[in-house]
Amino acid sequence: MMNLSQEQWWEKCQEDPNAVILDVRTEEEVEEVAIPGAINIDIYKGQGFLDEVEALDKSKNYYVYCKAGGRSNQACLLMGQLGFENTYNLLGGITEWEGPTVG
Repeated sequence: MMNLSQEQWWEKCQEDPNAVILDVRTEEEVEEVAIPGAINIDIYKGQGFLDEVEALDKSKNYYVYCKAGGRSNQACLLMGQLGFENTYNLLGGITEWEGPTVG
């Protein structure tokens, strides 16, 4: 897992052909604002979160974000325990995000 600044995270994501953007916020939060192309798996689902993440392709690189960086950090740690080798946490989350958004 790597913690990346907004600029590093977006630049690396854009250059990565294996990139998957993962939003670990609630559905309500996602409806307000989200990064385009992100898949949403709510970390508050507990075992449901683990089950959905386990089904993801472990060969991909995951760019993970939440509202402020705490839940995404936790998600990256959990994903590492599940065998994901490349997870990148967005420091500051979408609260500090200055890139493109939808919603």
